[in-house]
Amino acid sequence: MSNILARRASVAAARAVASPRLRLGLISPLASVARRSNSVFAKIPQGPPDAILGITEAFKADSFAEKINLGVGAYRDDAGKPYVLPSVKEAELRLIQQMLDKEYAGITGVPAFTKHAATLAYSPESKAIKEDRLMITQSISGTGALRIGGEFLAKWYPHGKTIYVPNPTWANHGAVFRDSGLEVQTYRYYDKSTISLDIDGLLEDLNTIPKKSMVLLHACAHNPTGVDPTPEQWKMIAEVMKKNELFPFFDMAYQGFASGDADKDAFALRYFVEQDFELVLAQSFAKNMGLYGERVGAFSLVTASPEEKKRVDSQVKITVRPLYSNPPVHGARIAAEILGDEKLNAQWLAEVKGMAERIISMRTLLRDNLEKLGSPRDWSHITSQIGMFCYSGLTPEQVDTLRTEHSVYLTRDGRISMAGVTSKNVTRLAESIYAVTK
Repeated sequence: MSNILARRASVAAARAVASPRLRLGLISPLASVARRSNSVFAKIPQGPPDAILGITEAFKADSFAEKINLGVGAYRDDAGKPYVLPSVKEAELRLIQQMLDKEYAGITGVPAFTKHAATLAYSPESKAIKEDRLMITQSISGTGALRIGGEFLAKWYPHGKTIYVPNPTWANHGAVFRDSGLEVQTYRYYDKSTISLDIDGLLEDLNTIPKKSMVLLHACAHNPTGVDPTPEQWKMIAEVMKKNELFPFFDMAYQGFASGDADKDAFALRYFVEQDFELVLAQSFAKNMGLYGERVGAFSLVTASPEEKKRVDSQVKITVRPLYSNPPVHGARIAAEILGDEKLNAQWLAEVKGMAERIISMRTLLRDNLEKLGSPRDWSHITSQIGMFCYSGLTPEQVDTLRTEHSVYLTRDGRISMAGVTSKNVTRLAESIYAVTK
């Protein structure tokens, strides 16, 4: 034991050069070693690094002037810069001029925001709204809405605690639901061999999972693949889910930003409501309003009756209270100002359409450039997919080569953030992809 302590003391003494307190004799080397070894948290393991953060750090460390970052999950303009929507600036200016107080919102948030968020998602003509069967609460963006839904269903859903999510799905879905107390299983969604929707596998799985199970559905712009069902396929999915009494949990993070048409992007959600499903929805305004840091979202639940809605509302409040008590007001006020003013709302819809069209145009340019280079591959999936992300079909080894030899950074599953593609870098990007796939 004395030999071990001696070695520890030697190491600690050597480190004293870098420690003014040790040099001054304010703490002893042995005391420092003992404190570290006896720490309450001494046995906590190092967590795995975040994949996206690692890409960003590697990109920043790259000194090549023409490097390309395709890992970022936020919209960028054609100069590759963060974009604040003019409608958001106008709404924020109006709020500043009103000199509003900073009092707490209610547990379910800013009423004007939740009202307009509901009509945006479900439509003003939705029978769930007209019949007063829609319960809604503001949330800490889409992630917070997912967590509220997970917590609520883990406690109150009467038919089990397993939720089925598409394979693949957004990486955070599993963590959010598991931490909420749910068990996470998967159903088939994406076919790697065709780089498209595995509709047959999807329907087969929904036909074989236990009846009344919870099923997560991406309302539009599936993350990470960008592969969405067609309206006809959504109807097939709804038919199978109704037959098996499956419970839909919609995640809608890209309404308006996917196709440029907010109504079109809400088709699946609205169709399920028309088919008399009870369901829940996690809604985000991060992407379609560029309110990333404001954390604006909503969680809603379509109930069977107004009386049921009241009881659900009371329990959602009990769920929210220990999570964060009250949601922040500023971002919700911005969204409410935009959605509640006819002129400003029209401006916002035009702006979000412009963002969607830029992404769509980058898809077309990337595909065109690859085909002009004479690539023997079929790149039609680039333009058939939708939303911010593109599942390129690149292998992990090809992605590694793109990074090391071409300074192009993306996740190893081949997912491209189309927001990182610009009119200035799309040609070099195509040349780089061609080089690693020819």
